[in-house]
Amino acid sequence: MDIAGQHIIVPLGAKNVNFNKMISLNNSGVFLWRQLQTENTEAELLEAMLNVYDVDEETAVQDIKSFIKKLIETGIIE
Repeated sequence: MDIAGQHIIVPLGAKNVNFNKMISLNNSGVFLWRQLQTENTEAELLEAMLNVYDVDEETAVQDIKSFIKKLIETGIIE
């Protein structure tokens, strides 16, 4: 969702009824979120990120793991 130029994810569903936080995404977060709209493995996410961003593999791996962990912790993905 894009609100006032900010990209955010808002968890939905019964599990998140009392959830009062939104996840704000930077450009790479938006990129990963879009990649997750189709079924992609972490290896595929890494390959895509390395093809688009000027980032070393270790940093990209950590960013992907951190992003996925946050989505799982908030119940956005399983």
